[in-house]
Amino acid sequence: MHEGTGSTSVTGGVRGHGFSTLAIHAGQEPDPLTGAVVPPIYATSTYKQDGVGGLRGGYEYSRSGNPTRTALEASLAAIEGGSHGFAFASGLAAEDAILRGLLAPGDHVVIPDDAYGGTFRLFDKVAAKWGLRYTAAPLTDLASAMNADTKMVWVETPTNPLLNIADIEQIADLAHRSGVTVVVDNTFASPYLQQPLALGADIVVHSTTKYVGGHSDVVGGAVIVNDDELAEKIGFHQNAMGAVGGPFDAFLTLRGIKTLGVRMDRHCDNAERVAEYLAGHPKIAEVRYPGLATHPGHDLAGKQMKRYGGMVSFRHKDGEQAALDVCGRTEVFILGESLGGVESLIEHPGRMTHASVVGSALEVPADLVRLSVGIEDADDLLADLRQALG
Repeated sequence: MHEGTGSTSVTGGVRGHGFSTLAIHAGQEPDPLTGAVVPPIYATSTYKQDGVGGLRGGYEYSRSGNPTRTALEASLAAIEGGSHGFAFASGLAAEDAILRGLLAPGDHVVIPDDAYGGTFRLFDKVAAKWGLRYTAAPLTDLASAMNADTKMVWVETPTNPLLNIADIEQIADLAHRSGVTVVVDNTFASPYLQQPLALGADIVVHSTTKYVGGHSDVVGGAVIVNDDELAEKIGFHQNAMGAVGGPFDAFLTLRGIKTLGVRMDRHCDNAERVAEYLAGHPKIAEVRYPGLATHPGHDLAGKQMKRYGGMVSFRHKDGEQAALDVCGRTEVFILGESLGGVESLIEHPGRMTHASVVGSALEVPADLVRLSVGIEDADDLLADLRQALG
């Protein structure tokens, strides 16, 4: 199962249980030798073989498979409702494996016109040189962006950083009529709030650095699929390209997964209060949060998500410098890139996470501020924003 492919299927006796039960138990059965309830960190690069080709448990070399990573991959597949999980060294490594594992020079991909800056950079500065073509388009108008060479539609929902909502089921139905593969970046929602495979997506990708890991202490990525053929191709490229995380990375990510459900509920609780406060503030021109009834994707988000997430973006009425000033004045919200950790973060996308899209069709408003709302006491977060906004 592990040699040469890296593929990990969901196993064990926990199918059919609720999300948090799966998050705690799937792929993490007590160690048969010691009874340890947490999967050990297998800090090894190679494995003794019982004769040529005689692999114990299918392991030969830790790029191809490592027991700690196997546990993580089984857990990831289970919480996303998939059959095969693959863990990578970063979210962008996971995205790269999808592009080069499934596409060829000359193929065309439709991406969101407000995609994450790192995803755009991967398409525009790396994959384009390899011969891949792409069109950035509103995913509400997918049909006009597809052509005879389109092989894949890349979806973010909610998007980063504008928090737009895409209709996964509708996009999948339209794309599949033309034999086009649908990839959903589920990083912002997390598997707890949204299940793209159940809505018709073919592939789910994550930066597990974010909500899945949840503690800002490990970098990682993931790909989850149900289709065996897709799994074989992704697994081959995972092994052939070698962008896998180490066993300690897998251990930390597994630890984060165990509390994903309870953390996401607190993220959502706090984000709802932050969004409501900002929506009534005289210095805020617009609040982007799917949980607000004024958000254009509010009803759709309510249909395909369990709750509305922990990310909030807003635009300052007084322009870019005022937005930068707010970022520099917060005390509880930490000025920093990334998101999804237990601590609250604030950033200016135009100068930070989305600097790579400046001058392109994906450029974000200069007065935009993005918040990753953590799990601190909500009253402290509101007080911090109150003083930062003056």
